[in-house]
Amino acid sequence: MKTELMTSFLGYCAVINMGFLLLSTVMILIFKKQVIEIHASMFGIKEKKFPKMYFKYLANFKLLVIVFNITPYLVFKFIL
Repeated sequence: MKTELMTSFLGYCAVINMGFLLLSTVMILIFKKQVIEIHASMFGIKEKKFPKMYFKYLANFKLLVIVFNITPYLVFKFIL
């Protein structure tokens, strides 16, 4: 696979994943109470634990996007 194609692919992946991260963050912030109620009833977890779980989810997702999309994209950009 050509490096230009891979660079373009990783760039689009990074943009899509960062958009999804932004959307998830906004939805959790705006609809926090409703989302917690839904997840608490689905999984049987106490509502007090969810803010910490949401923070961990967002932090882990952001880290994965940086490691697997943004860092390789920047490396390919510097190679070209």
